[in-house]
Amino acid sequence: MRTLPVALAATLIAVSQSPAQFAASASGAKVSVAVSLSRDTVRSGNDVKASVALAIEEGWHINSHTPTYDYLIGTSLALEPTEGVIVSDLRYPEGKMVKFGFADDPLSVYEGTVHLFLTLRISEKMQAGPVVLRGKLRVQACNDEVCLAPSSIDLEIPFVVGVIESHEKHSELFAQYAKASSSADARDGNALAAAFEQEGSFVAFLAIFLVGLALNLTPCVYPMVSVTVSLFGTQSDTKTVRVFGKAIVYVLGIAAMYSTLGVTAALSGELFGNWLQSPWVLGSIGVLLFALALSMFGVYQLQAPYWLTSRLGGTSGTGIISLFVSGLVVGVFAAPCIGPPVIALLALVGQKGDPLFGFWSFFVLSLGLGLPYLILGTFSGLLKKVPRSGSWLIWVERLFGVVLMGAALFYLSLAVAPSWAAFVVPVTLVAGGIYLGFLERSGSDKPFVRRIQWAFGAACVVAGVMAADALREPGITWQVYTRERLAEARAEGKPVMIDFYADWCIPCLELDHRTFTDEEVMRASESFVRLKVDLTHFDSPESEALRREFDIAGVPTIVFLDKDGMEERSARVVGYLSPPDFLERIKRVSGGPKSAGF
Repeated sequence: MRTLPVALAATLIAVSQSPAQFAASASGAKVSVAVSLSRDTVRSGNDVKASVALAIEEGWHINSHTPTYDYLIGTSLALEPTEGVIVSDLRYPEGKMVKFGFADDPLSVYEGTVHLFLTLRISEKMQAGPVVLRGKLRVQACNDEVCLAPSSIDLEIPFVVGVIESHEKHSELFAQYAKASSSADARDGNALAAAFEQEGSFVAFLAIFLVGLALNLTPCVYPMVSVTVSLFGTQSDTKTVRVFGKAIVYVLGIAAMYSTLGVTAALSGELFGNWLQSPWVLGSIGVLLFALALSMFGVYQLQAPYWLTSRLGGTSGTGIISLFVSGLVVGVFAAPCIGPPVIALLALVGQKGDPLFGFWSFFVLSLGLGLPYLILGTFSGLLKKVPRSGSWLIWVERLFGVVLMGAALFYLSLAVAPSWAAFVVPVTLVAGGIYLGFLERSGSDKPFVRRIQWAFGAACVVAGVMAADALREPGITWQVYTRERLAEARAEGKPVMIDFYADWCIPCLELDHRTFTDEEVMRASESFVRLKVDLTHFDSPESEALRREFDIAGVPTIVFLDKDGMEERSARVVGYLSPPDFLERIKRVSGGPKSAGF
């Protein structure tokens, strides 16, 4: 416990000097600042990189951005808000661990000359002319005996917005920035990028395949199970090789859909599956699922007309081309759920900018997603080979019908009344539990099967009631995002939590009704200004501007800004997180490297 008193005593030595001595020995006198730009003139809508070089007097050091002890003041850059200019990235150098006489442990410091790098994004509406971005650099200088009082150093970043950009400068300097950004991206969680860099393509693509396989744990894939059974369970073809071949074609349709969605999203910067926001698309999916559900209840048997099947692959069962098209259509069902898990892949493909690499990456991901349906399609197509399979299979068909009916209601509610979508799950559980457990008589002639049906129905009813009760729990109170409210939070020195969501996003509903209703999460978030951004209409000018400003590739995304308006990138949330994991992200905002400012 010797470190704290000694360090504080060293600081008191500095502040106990006379005013003249104090002014002369302020930390700012030990550091000189120089600003360099990647180009002097930049066009509106483009980016310009800047370097802030800190030359520290020999024999002295300044604390790094993340000092070893909380009572030491870290180096930080705060830029004044300037209309039309966004600080889209800010990188601090890693500190050097040095042992000093006044501290027991090595301290994280900067010595010699170090560079802070940042990227300035210029608005497309920015008028041509000179621009000066002003800010303050906060530093605290120490030597092996004493720590001086912290100082704020004024700095300016001047550049010109013009019609024609000037040539790039300082290429060697900003090559360091690119390298630092790449390393930081890997540290921030893009494990796939790190796998390609460290393990090679084979291991990386295997990891992508496993990620695709894990996507089957998301709730949106449940309708895909029912649709697959309904498509293959009604086929007349029972030859194993032929059924397996058709299942491969079906999975290739799923893969083609996700490869197209993924490459388009990664190279255009759009949200994955964003076109599902259209009420017409959502309503069409709902109607299709409703029709499939009725077929599972035995109302009719779906079968394409002869003139079509004869052209699509034969008259026995479903044709090859029609199965491929079915895979394309089924592929859209899961898009509202699986967007968040593929954000790392979207970022990797977008960074490389290679459409061929993007296609193969998402194709491998899709094969992982489709593997269970290859097995399920083959098994469902061979059910007719099972002798006397029993009336219990009819009950299984009704179960899939209930799942499809619930999915149909969900998509229809998203198209007509998004606020009702959250109530579809408890209603489906209760109604489906009553029907499957106590009204549907298929297989009830056997006492053992009947008891299983009762237990299943009762469990569904209980789960539905619990889900409905959870919907009534109060959650975090949010404010609608505005730039004015964001500026107020920064002026008040308050951290900010921004929730980017969409009405068609199922993980967004999970966050709202599970994580944001947790008492500990609600208490921990009270110190934040909590803002919500609605990206349901993703193609509106306002949504597009915010997506590009905050680098949003999918929903839900939760962005944390500290009291200086700087994002804590490592705390960013993409997709659903449980309350304990979300609490862990909140704690990161009080410490750790800041990587971007807005």
